[in-house]
Amino acid sequence: MQVSVESTGTLGRKITVQVPSEQIDNAVDKKLKDLSRSVRLDGFRPGKVPLKVVKQKYSGQVRQEVIGEVLQSTLYEAISQEKLKPAGGPKVENINMEPGQAMEYSATFEVYPEITLVSLEGKEVEKIVASVEDVDVDKMFEKLQTQRVEWEPVERAAEEADQVIINFVGRIDDVAFEGGKAENVPLVLGSNSMIPGFEDQLIGVKQGDHKTIEVTFPEDYQGKEVAGKTAQFDIDVLNVNKPVLPELNDEFAKSFGINDGLDAFRQEVRSNMERELSTRLKNQMKNTVMDALLDTHELEVPQALIEDEIQNLAKQAMGDRPEALKDLNLPKELFQEQATKRVTLGLLVGEVIQQNKLQADKENVKSKLEEIASTYEQPAEVIKAYSQNPKLLQSLEGLVLEDLVVELLSKQLDIKEKTMSFDDIMNENAS
Repeated sequence: MQVSVESTGTLGRKITVQVPSEQIDNAVDKKLKDLSRSVRLDGFRPGKVPLKVVKQKYSGQVRQEVIGEVLQSTLYEAISQEKLKPAGGPKVENINMEPGQAMEYSATFEVYPEITLVSLEGKEVEKIVASVEDVDVDKMFEKLQTQRVEWEPVERAAEEADQVIINFVGRIDDVAFEGGKAENVPLVLGSNSMIPGFEDQLIGVKQGDHKTIEVTFPEDYQGKEVAGKTAQFDIDVLNVNKPVLPELNDEFAKSFGINDGLDAFRQEVRSNMERELSTRLKNQMKNTVMDALLDTHELEVPQALIEDEIQNLAKQAMGDRPEALKDLNLPKELFQEQATKRVTLGLLVGEVIQQNKLQADKENVKSKLEEIASTYEQPAEVIKAYSQNPKLLQSLEGLVLEDLVVELLSKQLDIKEKTMSFDDIMNENAS
């Protein structure tokens, strides 16, 4: 077998392989002989079909099979011989397989880039630090109270945070439009659940009032037929209710499934907040370190890997879409930048792992699994699910290795701490 390799670009390679005709002919003869021992043909006993007859009937088919097998085996033998690392499947072309001549073909593919890691020493990054304070827990309990709010009818004028029960009919140019009519709608004033200006004009209404208001739909409103247009709404106020928040006591704790009293509930809420904050801060630092790794390296990555990642991202995006939109094709350009970044980062992280011989040992994997499981209501079930699923365990090992990479690279960085509040971090992540 003769092999030659030429570069077709920074990462592109073209490999040409020649296989002696004798190798093909010998493999065909052997296959035909084996076939003659088992083939069944009318007029002959099993295993007694003359080789000449078998050749006449099956030589073409057998030759095609042999060529396919030889092509596959010699291609990967040649790639291994030349110490190439294909990124994506080789594209085979220019196949010459004339009988009596050497079989020749070429294959084109991209290879993985040679990566030279650069130290992050001296690179300055920011690390966010924060803690859960008593005031943060108080605010969380205010939110929990609103989840158990009850509404009490009042005879006064509606105020901010009150609930009004309304019927309304909307018109544009005196013509009712689809979706503009509803009855017995509970609306909390100040909740911003209606289009801008709608709720503000209901401040001060009372039970039994009839009021006509005018609002303009936003230009980017999802209902294209009304977007940017001005509408009049005739509103009948059926009820005005004020919010009544539950008292913070042991009964309140029981309503959330905590039977050990309010203090125990407060401690559990605080623990959950601290766990979520820790996760957010850890993820922020991970992103910071990974961005530093990307910024420090310029890397040309195989387009084949980017194409694969684009398909993965598109599939994820399609999975989140309504069923009616599943068949719509998303343009690749939407995912090009993100896919390129993820592939580049994956190659760099892989090189860090390899060069530093990082391993996800059992203790680290176990600790990571317990950390993930602790965020669920039934941690034991989560641990069991992971333990019985090789793919989940593999993904877990990947997370552990990423954590080890972040830990290793963090020691090289010049880290400056920045203190933020719990609220600021949660709002930043939400946005």
